[in-house]
Amino acid sequence: MNTPLSPAEELALIAGELARLDARRAHLTARRDWLLRLPPIPWPSAPAPSPPSLPVKDASGRGAQNVLLTLGAVLLSVAALTFTLVSWGSLGIAGRAAALAVVTAGALVAPLPLLRRGLRSTAESVAALGLLLTVLDAYAVHAVGLSTVDAAAYASGAAGVLAALWAGYGFALPGLWLPLPVAVAAAQLPLPLAALACAANPVGLGWALLATAALDVVAAMTVPRARAAWPAGAALGVAALGVGWVESAAGPGAAAPALLLAAGAALGVAVAWRVPRASAAALAGGLAAVVAVAGPLSPRGDTGWAAPTHLAVALALTLPAVVGTASVPAAVRRGLARAGLGVAAVAALWALASVVPVLAARLRGLGEVWAATTPEVDRPGTGAAVAVTLLVTAGAAAGAARLVPARPEPGVLAVVLGWAGLFAAPVLLGFPVAAVLAAQLSVTVAAGALALRPRPDGSGPGSGLGIAAAGCALLGAGNVAVGALDGRLATVLVLGALTAAGAAGAAYRPGPGWARSGAAVLAVGWATALVVTLCALSDLAVVWWAPPVLAVPAAVVAFGPRWGAVRLPAEAASIAPGMLALALAAPDRPALALALALAGVVCATAAVRADRRRLGWAAWALFVAATWVRLSVSGVVWPEAYTLPVTIPALVVGFVRRRRDPAASSWTAYAPGLAATLLPALIATWGDPHWQRPLLLGLASPALTLLGAHRRLQAPLLLGGATLAAVALHELAPYVVQVVGALPRWLPAALVGLLLLAVGATYERRLRDARRLRAAFGRLG
Repeated sequence: MNTPLSPAEELALIAGELARLDARRAHLTARRDWLLRLPPIPWPSAPAPSPPSLPVKDASGRGAQNVLLTLGAVLLSVAALTFTLVSWGSLGIAGRAAALAVVTAGALVAPLPLLRRGLRSTAESVAALGLLLTVLDAYAVHAVGLSTVDAAAYASGAAGVLAALWAGYGFALPGLWLPLPVAVAAAQLPLPLAALACAANPVGLGWALLATAALDVVAAMTVPRARAAWPAGAALGVAALGVGWVESAAGPGAAAPALLLAAGAALGVAVAWRVPRASAAALAGGLAAVVAVAGPLSPRGDTGWAAPTHLAVALALTLPAVVGTASVPAAVRRGLARAGLGVAAVAALWALASVVPVLAARLRGLGEVWAATTPEVDRPGTGAAVAVTLLVTAGAAAGAARLVPARPEPGVLAVVLGWAGLFAAPVLLGFPVAAVLAAQLSVTVAAGALALRPRPDGSGPGSGLGIAAAGCALLGAGNVAVGALDGRLATVLVLGALTAAGAAGAAYRPGPGWARSGAAVLAVGWATALVVTLCALSDLAVVWWAPPVLAVPAAVVAFGPRWGAVRLPAEAASIAPGMLALALAAPDRPALALALALAGVVCATAAVRADRRRLGWAAWALFVAATWVRLSVSGVVWPEAYTLPVTIPALVVGFVRRRRDPAASSWTAYAPGLAATLLPALIATWGDPHWQRPLLLGLASPALTLLGAHRRLQAPLLLGGATLAAVALHELAPYVVQVVGALPRWLPAALVGLLLLAVGATYERRLRDARRLRAAFGRLG
C-alpha cells in the first residue's frame, strides 16, 4: 500500500533528490567541457555497439509490494472473521477474551516499530487488520455479554466508541493514513442509528442526518487531515434535505419539516460563507430555504398558489446577486441566485404545461365550424395562479435582460412567458368569448409590434428577440383565428382585424425588412381567408367564389408601387389565392373560363410596369386557356372562326412594332398572334376525323415555316415547323399503328438497337452539326 508522507518528510525527500540531480548535472557538464577541449583524433568509424537487451518489467517493485501487503491483510482479516464467527464456541470465556485481546493489541501496536523502520505500507496493512479486529471485539462483546440490548442502540453506541478510538489512534500515530478516514466513516452512524433505535419519525431521522452533517463540516474545517468528512457531510446533508422536502410535500403547512429545511439552509449558507468554492452548498441551502419559507405559507389543497408562493421566495433569494452586496461572499451570491432561478424555471415550466392543453382545446372547434355555441374549455382550477406565475417569471426575465444586456436569452424568455401569460389569462379566468377574442387579438398585435419595433440606434431589434416576438404573434394569430370559427360574425371580425394588422405591419417602414415581408405575406393570407369566409356566408355556389378570391391578387397588383420593399413577397404570396380561385372554379367550365380570363387581366395589369414585363407571358397563356375553355363550353366545331379575327390584328400589331423597334424579338411580336390560331386548330385536328382541317393546317404550317426561314424569324419558323410535324404525325399515326402490329415483336427492339449504334458511331459529327444549327438559329430574329 502506498501512503502519503507528511509535509516535512516529503520536503526533505524532495530536497535530497534535487541535490543529487544538481551534483550529477555538474559532473556531466565538467566532463563535456573537458571532451570539447581535446584535439580531434581521426579514429576509424565503427558501428556503435548495440545496448544489451534487458528483460521487460511489466510490474514495478512498489506495485508488487502493495499487492502482497493487501493480499496478506485480506487473508488475515478472513482468518479473524472465521475465528470469531465459526470457531468461537470451542473456547471458554477466558480464552475468547484473551485471544481477542492479544491479537487486537498486537495488531494495533505492531505499526509503531514498523513506522520507525520506514515500513510505512506494511504498517498501514497491519493497522487495517487491527481496526477490523476492534469491530470484531465489539461484536463479541454484544454476543457474549450484552445480547439483551437492542441491536440498533448497541450499534449506535459501538460506532461512536469505535469512531473516537480510531480517531485517537490516528492522532497518536500521525504516520498512518487509514485510521482518520475510517473514524470519519464510523462517525456517520451513531446519530442515525440512535434515531432508528428510538423509532423516530422521518423528520427525527432527518434531524439526525443533518446533525451528523454539521459535525462533519466542523471536523472538515477544523482538522486538516479529516478531508474525508466533506463528501460524507454533503451526502448526509442532501439526504436530510430530501427527507424535509418529502415531508413538506406530503403535509403542506407543517412546521416540523419547515424547521428542518431552515436548519439545512442555514448550514449550506454557512459552509458557502466560509469556503469560497462551496457555491453548491449555497445552492442546496437556497432550495431548502425556498421550501422552508413557502411551504407553511402555501394554501392547503391543489389550488395552484403554491407555485407563485415558492416563486416569490425564490426571486427574493436572487436579490443579493442582483444588488451585488460586497459583504456577501461570491459563493453565497452565486448559489442563492442559481437556486432562485432554478425554482423560477420549474414554476414557468409548470405554468406553460398548464396553458398548452387550454389553448390546444380550441382545435376541437374545427370539427363544428360556426356551431354558434360556446365551446367548452377544460380550464384548470389553478387558472389565476398559472397566469400570475407566467407574468411574474416574465417580469423577472425582463429584469435580468436589463441587467445583462449582452445576453439575449433573458429577453427571449421574457417575451415568450409574457405572451403566454397575457394570451392565456382571459381563457384561464373564464372571460366571455367576445372579451377573450378581443384581449387575445390585442396581445397578438402587441407581439407583432414588438417584432417590427426598431432600436433607438436604428439598427433593428436583435434577431433572437424579434424572432421570438414574431413567432408568438404568428402562433397567437392562428389560435385566435381558430377560436373565432365558432361564430360567423366573430370569424369575419377577427380575420378582418388580422388582415389590417398584417397590412399595417407591412407598411411600417422603420421596421426590419424580414418582419415587414412576413407581415405582407400574412396580410395576403388573412385577406384570402376573409374573402372565402364572406363567400361562404353568401348564397354563391362554390365555383363562383373564384372572382371574389381573385380580388386579393388584384388588390396586391393595384397597390404594388405602394408596397415598396415588400412588394415582391406580397406578389409571390398572391399566387396562392390565384391558384385557389382556379381550383374553386375547375368543376364548372364557364366559371373556369371566367376565372382564367380574370387572372389573365391581373397578370396583364402587372405586366404594364417595366419591371414586370415577363408576366405578359402568363397573361397570354391565361387568355388562351380561357378562350379554349370558352370555345369548348360553346360547342364550337371550327375554333378558327373565333381565333383568326384575333390572330390577324395581333400580327399587324407585331409587324408595326417590329418596324418601330427592329430589336424586338419575333417571339414578342408574332408568337401570341400565331399561337392564338395554331394551338386551338392543332388540338381540334387531333380530335377531327375529317380531312379538311388537317389539309388546310398542313398547307399553312409549311408556308409559315418557309416565311420564317426566309425572314430569319425564330417564332414563325419554330411554331410552323412544330405544327407541321404534329399534323404529319397525326396523319401517319393510323398507318404506324398498323405497321407496328404487323411486324414481329423483336423487330422494333432490333431497329432501336441499330439506331443507337448508328447514333453512337457518328456522335461527334452530330454534335458539330448541332452546334452549327444552334448558331444558325441564334442569328435569326
